[in-house]
Amino acid sequence: MIRPSRVSRLCLLAAVACAIVSGGACSKPRDAGEPGTVNFLIESMPVNLDPRIGTEAQSQHLDGLIFSSLVAYDAQMNIVPDLAETWATPDPLTYVFHLRRGVKFHDGRPLTSADVRFTFESILSGAAQSPKRGTFLLVRSIETPDEATVVFHLREPSASFLWNMARPAVAIVPAGSGAEVARNPVGTGPFRVASMRQDEEIVLERNPDYFGGAPKIQRVRFRVVPEALVRALELRKGTADVGGVNSLTPDMAVTLAQEPGIIAEQQPGTVIAYVGFNLDDPILARREVRQALAYATDRATLIRYLLRGQARPAAGLLPPNHWAYEPNVQQYAYDPAQAARLLDSAGLPLGKDGVRFHLTLKTSTEESARLLGEALADQWKRVGVALDLRPLENATFLADIGRGSFQLYTLRWLGANNDPDIFDYVFNSKRMPPDGANRGHYRNAALDALLAQERVEMNREKRKALLSEIQKIVAEDEPYINLWYIDNVCVHRARVTGIVVSPGGDYDFLRTAELR
Repeated sequence: MIRPSRVSRLCLLAAVACAIVSGGACSKPRDAGEPGTVNFLIESMPVNLDPRIGTEAQSQHLDGLIFSSLVAYDAQMNIVPDLAETWATPDPLTYVFHLRRGVKFHDGRPLTSADVRFTFESILSGAAQSPKRGTFLLVRSIETPDEATVVFHLREPSASFLWNMARPAVAIVPAGSGAEVARNPVGTGPFRVASMRQDEEIVLERNPDYFGGAPKIQRVRFRVVPEALVRALELRKGTADVGGVNSLTPDMAVTLAQEPGIIAEQQPGTVIAYVGFNLDDPILARREVRQALAYATDRATLIRYLLRGQARPAAGLLPPNHWAYEPNVQQYAYDPAQAARLLDSAGLPLGKDGVRFHLTLKTSTEESARLLGEALADQWKRVGVALDLRPLENATFLADIGRGSFQLYTLRWLGANNDPDIFDYVFNSKRMPPDGANRGHYRNAALDALLAQERVEMNREKRKALLSEIQKIVAEDEPYINLWYIDNVCVHRARVTGIVVSPGGDYDFLRTAELR
């Protein structure tokens, strides 16, 4: 839970906004919400609630409540049952799933293996125009020997196959489903869609027949409120119960937590912020320079003041709660003296003006990215590195880093770093854009060889050993500066209890939360 701190400018801003919205003085906070209904504020309307298609956060968060998948994962990223009670891999190219009996879709139809087969074949055939199709191209064929058994035959071994099947990456729709799923989603999850108004709200009602046990909350009204300040105001007034997850600024969350009847739940998250290097740049191609910049970065101070303590320092891409996380890698605690020694040894001495060299950091125009850039510039100048900032409109920014037009950039990984294959995706020399996200053109033949083994290693302990070596190599070479794992913060009224935000920052806590 967030501890109260000094009140920021939000108080004044919220007071002004409150007067504008209400037309006068702010009303007193209240908790007399709609009986049986949780009023949940979201920043935007989901793009597509067809779980075969939707990929952005809001679609996946709501799909996780409406639909079920063959498997899911727990807080340590272990694969656990969902619609499939058990599964087996008789050989590296075959996965056999045994479905739960008695599961029904929201419209009363029984779930069978035919629904599972249809879901994936509609993706592979292109009947569902899905951006997820590439993930499942390794599926050669699907068999359904009976109503409760599904057999996937792969073209090649894939250690991440189960992960790619886990909720909410893809979920099961009824056989025969077409484009109408986006407008009228029918799943087997804990909540079913009661109504939907584009760009206004989506109302979910609990599914009393959910195989995992019916939720205790009767109804959730997801209202679209794009402005963070308005969301904060509604929470303060009591016209909203939940302000989303990570949808308010750190200052807003800290300030609201001081209000009576408001709670800010803070749990470790898995989203990682990082600085990426372009290794084709003659300065940044030197490992000692990249290491020096890591030593020159005071993460603890940035977390304390920039993020109000709502993050934890990161030493690698995988979060510490992950089963494959390797803690014994090279660390880069704040040490400007060591940074200076490394830069001196690289033949980059201080000039008469106190500057060794200039670098340019590209970011989005988002305020948090701009503030991070300014803070890094202030810290790095202490070791003689002049950092010039280039904030860009998001589409231009992403296009530039995709084609390698940068020296440094800063971004976040949301969810992708929960799968160990992230290392192959971002550091394999064969995975440069558009075939992957090795935007910095990092090359290491030894790492490539380990990645090739890890991708097909089905024995988890052997795979973990390979991943351990991979993490050690990456930490020493430092193609990224891993900054921090961002905490998941959910600000809500006290009338909603039992909220425990998962590491992934989804809305799954609504399955077990209560309304008093």
